[in-house]
Amino acid sequence: MNTEDKDVIIIGAGPIGIACALECKKRNWNYLVIEKGALTNSLFNYPLNMTFFSTSEKLEIDDIPFISNNPKPTRNEALEYYRRVATSNKLNINLYEDVAAIEKIENYFKVTTSKSHYTAKKVIIATGFYDIPNLLNVPGEDLPKVFHYYKEAHPFTLQNIAVVGASNSAVDAALEIYRKGGNVTMIVRSESIGERVKYWVRPDILNRIEEGSIKAYFNSEIKTIEENHIIVETPEGKIKLTNDYVIALTGYQPNFEFLAKAGIEFSKDERHIPTYNNKTMESNVEGLYLAGVICGGMETHRWFIENSRIHAKMIAAHIEKTI
Repeated sequence: MNTEDKDVIIIGAGPIGIACALECKKRNWNYLVIEKGALTNSLFNYPLNMTFFSTSEKLEIDDIPFISNNPKPTRNEALEYYRRVATSNKLNINLYEDVAAIEKIENYFKVTTSKSHYTAKKVIIATGFYDIPNLLNVPGEDLPKVFHYYKEAHPFTLQNIAVVGASNSAVDAALEIYRKGGNVTMIVRSESIGERVKYWVRPDILNRIEEGSIKAYFNSEIKTIEENHIIVETPEGKIKLTNDYVIALTGYQPNFEFLAKAGIEFSKDERHIPTYNNKTMESNVEGLYLAGVICGGMETHRWFIENSRIHAKMIAAHIEKTI
């Protein structure tokens, strides 16, 4: 264990964390990005065949061109783009290093990780929201047949699959598994497929449901998960469905406990939005900044790469006045 002094520590090496690092490098600050997983860890954990909603130019950071072969870029293209941005600019990034605590001590921060501890004048948290799934909180959810993340369809061929949710991730999984030979049933709490589902995908899932290729139960919830079946509460009452796997894609949330331990306050409602200045992105803790989708709290659809990449320049401009 050793102690290292930094001007700025950035927690999270996703697209917004990388954007923050670029701003620090421009100003010749002594900075470090710390990431608990792989580079752009959330994107790495997206489904293998995922296509973004945004066009490539809206995913660009610092005006570095993102060239895609498709109208909407794929996961692999995004991984390649952000990897090249990080490596070609020789950004200072420590991967597979978990931040355990951030402590404000007078005019600096002590950052303790799984490998070291550091001091920094400023800290930027850009950790996203993909690490903690929203649980169903039903009996049997801890069975090995239950997944809260989806990677690819092949393991679910010739199996009875329940996909829980009606967002982009749930719809993509349901369609891909169906087309790879899985028997798919969607369990949807709301009355319809989500309105924010990608516009070129929504008609596809609606048509598959209408023709009966994919069965969907709306206004319904799983009540119990058993080894070979699930119990679903529907408007017509409880039903028992034969089931091999449950893929519960019901959304994710930021690590609120980690933020709270750092001293960050939240809105007093179910949105749980962290406190920050929307002109500087500085939190209620002086010198501690928030960037990217984490700023939305439970409203995880509020911020994404396209509209939060500006946070890096906002934060750097404010730090420049105070560092």
